[in-house]
Amino acid sequence: MKALVAVMLFALAPVALVPAALAPLAFAQETQEAQFKVYGNCGMCKSRIEKAASVKEVRFAKWNKSTKMLSVAFTVPGMTADSLQRRIAAVGHDTDTYKAPDSVYAALPACCLYRGTSTTH
Repeated sequence: MKALVAVMLFALAPVALVPAALAPLAFAQETQEAQFKVYGNCGMCKSRIEKAASVKEVRFAKWNKSTKMLSVAFTVPGMTADSLQRRIAAVGHDTDTYKAPDSVYAALPACCLYRGTSTTH
């Protein structure tokens, strides 16, 4: 008899949890995609740029060294492409909209200095 009661309680427990498990889906946020130019040269630049874009609202961020384009997917209204560009400029990488502070840019490793050079590696 005890085994039968335990089995019945176990069988009913998942049913009671389903609505609670689905509750976050009701408040799912819209995802928006964007691409914008971010200047840099190397693998260290790639890591720095993608790390700057790596916040909880960003679902995907990938920088292409050859094209200098960052592709991102993020949730709205928690994030905007503009705020991402500001974050990336703050770590030393210019975008077409924001310029990195000169002091931050100057502190980048020599291989990451992209202003006035056309070399990449």
